[in-house]
Amino acid sequence: MTRGRARDPNVCGVTAAIAVIDGKWKTHLLWLLESGPYRPGELRRRLPGLSEKVLTQALREMESDGLVHREVHDVLPPKTVYSLTGFGRDLAEALAPLSDWGHRRLERLVEAEPAS
Repeated sequence: MTRGRARDPNVCGVTAAIAVIDGKWKTHLLWLLESGPYRPGELRRRLPGLSEKVLTQALREMESDGLVHREVHDVLPPKTVYSLTGFGRDLAEALAPLSDWGHRRLERLVEAEPAS
């Protein structure tokens, strides 16, 4: 899905929402930031496999979409902290039922597996 769909007023609302969270890490970042603000290094430590480049790109896109707030403190070395905006919290709340559905689906898959 392209980033352009996140801003296209002529697409379905679900498509526009999915375009904003598309990618491997954005839902993880939303989930972590729900618990409070984080510095980028803390986010990387909590998400093994997430490179600094991809983290920076995802956070910039999320900031551009109004989901996260970036606060830079004027200290040496510079300190940057990311937190969810009210709009980002709204999205996290909207995704909660989808997350519940996903967990139920996974449970069904486990139950359907033949016993070994």
